[in-house]
Amino acid sequence: MAKILITGATGGLGSTTAKFLKEKIDVSNIAVLVRDKESDKAKALAAEGFELRLGDYDSPEALKEAFKGIETLYFVSASDIAKRIPQHKNVVEAAKASGVKHILYTSTVRKDESSDAPLFVVVDAHVKTEDWIKESGLTYTLLRHNLYAEVIPMFLGAKEQLLQSKTIYLPTGSGKTSFVPREDFAEAEANILADPSKYKNQILEFNGSEQTSFEEVSKLLTETLGESIAYVSPEVDEFKTTMASYQLPEEIIGMLTMFSLGIANGEFDQKSDDLESVLGRKTKAISAFLNEVYS
Repeated sequence: MAKILITGATGGLGSTTAKFLKEKIDVSNIAVLVRDKESDKAKALAAEGFELRLGDYDSPEALKEAFKGIETLYFVSASDIAKRIPQHKNVVEAAKASGVKHILYTSTVRKDESSDAPLFVVVDAHVKTEDWIKESGLTYTLLRHNLYAEVIPMFLGAKEQLLQSKTIYLPTGSGKTSFVPREDFAEAEANILADPSKYKNQILEFNGSEQTSFEEVSKLLTETLGESIAYVSPEVDEFKTTMASYQLPEEIIGMLTMFSLGIANGEFDQKSDDLESVLGRKTKAISAFLNEVYS
């Protein structure tokens, strides 16, 4: 019977965490939550020996069934920011009702929780979820993530696009971010899942070993690509107008603006050694990450 359940198992973080955890404990002790057992990704997980549990964050009854017999729940935050609050409440309530003993939740670092902060809609859902978990009476480990390094190519585009524009154009000012590659998050969290008793009722700040601005990213990309990549930080209104002129969807412009202003506001300029301690090493250098993505 599986004792650990990994949610978001067909997504990037959940699947990578499951892969690392399988190297540390017997796969018979690991279940994964999937929405469709017949999907290719679910079948691949089953072929690796993971027990499949069916459910999604919109279905409280399905979650209660999926969580039966589970001692430790690895709760990956929902990808749809607009739906996070009701979905996360469903997960926490189902975990309590089903007898889960320990929740590990992927939250976010932050400096400003006020309602006028650039990232309020993101931060507020995480703050509420952390509070529900604490109030549940269950043992918890709150894993406050800095930004994934993978947002860099998401924000900047592919190599071909960068070589065409030769410019990083984001209103991030001089803000720095302690980027963390997804694999480093996953490896650290698999380490915790392998022996969660060491981390009872702890809040861990998972920041990268370096603090990097997008101006510094432009210099690193100049070296990687062998072409001069400029950095321009426009005013917000100019940024929105320019992005709209390229027919970028309003939703994407809003997301880019929100996170860019959060970076400019210093939300992700955080330092701690929690992640290094759990990993037993420094996080992957951003220069190495960019070289892998763009070389």
